[in-house]
Amino acid sequence: MESEEQQEVVRPTRSAWSFGEIPASVWFVLLYLGLVILVATHTMSRTTAVLLGVLVPSIILHEISHGFVANLCGDDTAKRMGRLTLNPIAHVDPVGTIIMPAILILTTGAGFGFAKPVPIDLSKTRNPRNHSVLISLAGPSMNFLLVALALLISRIADVPAKSMFVLSFATMPLWMLVLYAVGMMNLWLGLFNLLPIPPLDGSVLIERFLPARHLPTYFKLRSISIIAVFMVVFVFRGPVNALASHLEHWWAQLFFG
Repeated sequence: MESEEQQEVVRPTRSAWSFGEIPASVWFVLLYLGLVILVATHTMSRTTAVLLGVLVPSIILHEISHGFVANLCGDDTAKRMGRLTLNPIAHVDPVGTIIMPAILILTTGAGFGFAKPVPIDLSKTRNPRNHSVLISLAGPSMNFLLVALALLISRIADVPAKSMFVLSFATMPLWMLVLYAVGMMNLWLGLFNLLPIPPLDGSVLIERFLPARHLPTYFKLRSISIIAVFMVVFVFRGPVNALASHLEHWWAQLFFG
């Protein structure tokens, strides 16, 4: 979900490949089976389960898009590292995907995390400064494409406008809830990642137009810029929640309109 920087290619370890050899379909069956069990045992609400079930493939497609566009631009690093795959294990960062979100949810009630950044070597691209923009914006573009797809299907399925007023998430038909969640989650993912704060994807616009002489200083600041992202998510939780509420209302009007 972040802007990529040059990374040294390291071959995956043998233990990593043992998990990676399990087909993506198996991991998704296990994921959704686990969510069904949690809902059936009243450990998790149906709405939360659907949101998680939508969030995982949305993040994976976001990351794959970075590597796919990088490959088109001449950098096959992500492809050679096995990152152009739907297999969730290939995109899991132990700290950012599992440990940190779990700790934050237990201590603050709010979750925040990230997938393993796709390895990009801009020196292999044909036009590093311009292609870095295309590569970084590929992730949010995929999210917005999924939003458009969800909206298109809602129109084809003729989702009734009155559903917005007579149905809650708890009573909404499952197919409608999943479709609604696909649009809502990807709209939020796409917009959040466009924030011009390193290491989010939108920061690539700063890098592109910043004079080259200032880039070394910028890269030093970017190494600690994750603190700014945490401030946006947690310190300014009130404004963020207000924005999320307005965003959800806008999407509901569009989806059920």
